[in-house]
Amino acid sequence: MTPFPAVSSTSVPGVGARAARVLTAEFARQNAATSALLVGADHASAVVAAAVEALLPGDTLTLVPGEHSSAELLRGHITGLGSWVADRVKVVDALDEAQPADVVIVAEPLTGTADETRTLLDRLGKYLADGAVLSVAAPATPGRTGGAAAELFRQGALFGVGSDLVVRNQPPLRVHKLRFTPAEVSTAATLAPAYRPSSVPVTRTMHIDSNGVAAAGIALGLAALARRARPKSKLWLVPALLSAPVALFFRDPERDVPTDPTTIISSADGKVLSVERMHDERFGPGEFLRIAVFLSVFDVHVNRAPVAGRVADYFVEEGGYANAATAAAEHNVAAYTVLDTDHGTVAVVQRTGLIARRIVQRTPVGTLLAKGERYGLIRFGSRTDVYLPADKAEALVSVNERVVGGSTVIARWKTDRSS
Repeated sequence: MTPFPAVSSTSVPGVGARAARVLTAEFARQNAATSALLVGADHASAVVAAAVEALLPGDTLTLVPGEHSSAELLRGHITGLGSWVADRVKVVDALDEAQPADVVIVAEPLTGTADETRTLLDRLGKYLADGAVLSVAAPATPGRTGGAAAELFRQGALFGVGSDLVVRNQPPLRVHKLRFTPAEVSTAATLAPAYRPSSVPVTRTMHIDSNGVAAAGIALGLAALARRARPKSKLWLVPALLSAPVALFFRDPERDVPTDPTTIISSADGKVLSVERMHDERFGPGEFLRIAVFLSVFDVHVNRAPVAGRVADYFVEEGGYANAATAAAEHNVAAYTVLDTDHGTVAVVQRTGLIARRIVQRTPVGTLLAKGERYGLIRFGSRTDVYLPADKAEALVSVNERVVGGSTVIARWKTDRSS
């Protein structure tokens, strides 16, 4: 009997360094002391290396050997990493010896049937602490997923933290992060922004969102088809030359997020359209302070969480596509992400514009968002509104002021002295 028969007996797909980083992302983002349980560990795997790299003082990591390793090999490997790591990592012979943890990671991709996956999830359930995250992967290649991917997708509807597609892995994997009990809202304030593979690094400080990579790829594909169809024509240059600015529109730069817990940051790059107090019964009976920011086609369109909190609701209201800089934009198509925070209800609204026709939101209900964490984007010109409890926040920006998403402080939580 193997220590942990987590996957089917078919050949196990590999997990590269990028996929390993995604699998361990929920452990790595924890700034408070955290316990992690890594199931199906291989002493030579990238997943073990990523989990060990994520260790901070106060953290604990428990390893359960998989089919391709043993407790002896794992202990030898951990001992060889030095006393600092060995003091924080425990190797057990079987899963039954482990204790519940804040983050549970299944190191080997699941390739079994839906019934096998359901049995595994049921078995792992007793090792999840309250609000814990279970991180698992399944092959994303058509024909290789079996029933595992479908079952994981279905389970994600409970208190899911979402899923990430890792294309740069052989084979491509989809990493699912599941939460079966709700997490405390206060935990969000202790988190760092999650690592997500939704952007491709170009330099150390600049990424391109996956939407931009896809759009640029389509443009280059059209250019290749046009050149092949009409080799003597220069029309192929049009989509070819457009590929660069299209990709640039989806740029996703790194930002230095203010660490002061009293600060509220801009959710988007752009120009402040309005700062006003208003009532909106969709978010509660109280008065809200709304700060609206207009994004031109030249601005970064990746949206970030203005505060730390838990996604309590998400809904879309249909409407038109008026110029986002005009009053008529109040009735445009809009996506509402409502957050529970330590200071009350906060809402971030992504509004379409004259050109924008597509809103991307990547964080399902139940997700914990760190301040400054990327959670979606709007394609082309648009507008982003932040609603704050008016009795607890004061604005620090004015109309026509330029703001930078994830960096500019747009408001501050009032202290007891000033409230």
